Amino acid sequence: MALTPMDIHNKEFERSFRGYNEDEVDQFLDNIVDEFEKIYKENMEMKERISILMDQISQFRTMEKTLKDTLVTAQKTADEVTSVAQQKAKLILREAEEQARQIRANANQDVVEANKEQFEIKKQIRILKMKIRTLLESQIEEIDQLAEDDDSSTIVSADTSSEVS
Repeated sequence: MALTPMDIHNKEFERSFRGYNEDEVDQFLDNIVDEFEKIYKENMEMKERISILMDQISQFRTMEKTLKDTLVTAQKTADEVTSVAQQKAKLILREAEEQARQIRANANQDVVEANKEQFEIKKQIRILKMKIRTLLESQIEEIDQLAEDDDSSTIVSADTSSEVS
């Protein structure tokens, strides 16, 4: 059974012959009551304070759990974002490599076509040169033929003029 300051204050003892000095006992009991009351109040305040602190600890534990959960979620999110970013980077790199291959293939095709064109132009130049050479040679032959014809007509005319005279 818990003892309260009121229990001590209201406690009465039976009187006996040759007992203690009643005033001293009452004074001592009053001192005990005062001290016990202080300690009792302190104890009650401490219990109330402990209760408040326990509530705070409970709140802090709840906050701690929430923070841990938030950190775990943030870490998972960061890992997912990193993973997605890495996948996107790989995809971009693959696309860039494919574009580079395509550009290279197109450039090679352009070079092949340019070489074909160059070969065709050189061929046409050779043909044109041959035609011009042939044309010039035929013109030279015609000029030579005309010159021979002129020479023979001059000789024939000179012969004819000497006979006439």
